[in-house]
Amino acid sequence: MTVLHVFDMDGTLLRGSSASLQIGRATGTVAEVAALEAAFVAGSIDTVGFARGVHRLWQGLTLDIVTAVYAGSPWLTGIRDVCADIRRRGERSAVITMSPDFFARLLLDEGVDEVVASRFPAVPFVTSVDPLGILTPADKVRIASSLCARHKVTRCVAYGDSISDVPLFAHLGRTTVAVNADAHVASVAGATYAGSDLFEAYALGRSLIDEP
Repeated sequence: MTVLHVFDMDGTLLRGSSASLQIGRATGTVAEVAALEAAFVAGSIDTVGFARGVHRLWQGLTLDIVTAVYAGSPWLTGIRDVCADIRRRGERSAVITMSPDFFARLLLDEGVDEVVASRFPAVPFVTSVDPLGILTPADKVRIASSLCARHKVTRCVAYGDSISDVPLFAHLGRTTVAVNADAHVASVAGATYAGSDLFEAYALGRSLIDEP
C-alpha cells in the first residue's frame, strides 16, 4: 500500500499562526495582515484579494527576512522525524497551502517530498501577483488527487485545522486528522489532535490507514 500524507501549513504545522502573520510581525504589518485574514474568513475577499493585499504590504520584503521569519516561527516539533518515517516506509509527504510559495517551499529542507503553494513573484517583488497562481480551498482536493494519481497512491491522509481544509476532509472522509483545529474541521475529521508534536498527530493518521 502506497500512502500520501497531505499537511496543511498555517495553523497546522505552524501552530496558532500563519506565514502571513509571521511575516507581518517581522515587517511591522501584522495589524494589516490580521485585517486581511479576518476579511477572508468573513468572505469579503477571496484568496486572490488576500494575496494582492499582502503583496502591497510587503514591498520591502527580502529573502533574508523570509528565511529569518521561517526559522523563528512556532512550528510543531517532529516535522523532520515524521517526514523521515514516511519516506522510510516508501510513502510520500506533501504540504498544500494557500500561503506564499517563497515561504512554504522552505519546508522541503525538513524532508517534505512536495510543496504546493500559491505562486507569488520572487522577493523582493518587482512584478504583480498572477491570479492564476493563487490557490483556493477547493484546489486542495484537485492537487491531492493529482498527486495520488501521479505517484500511484492508494490511500491519502490529510492533516488540517480550519475551514479551508474542509473540502479536502470531506473528499477523503475517515482518513483525516484535525490538528489543533476549529469546529469546522473537527466535526468532519476521522481523528482529532491537540498538542505541539506532529509525530503524535501522525500516529493518529497511521492508525486510520492501518485499520483493517
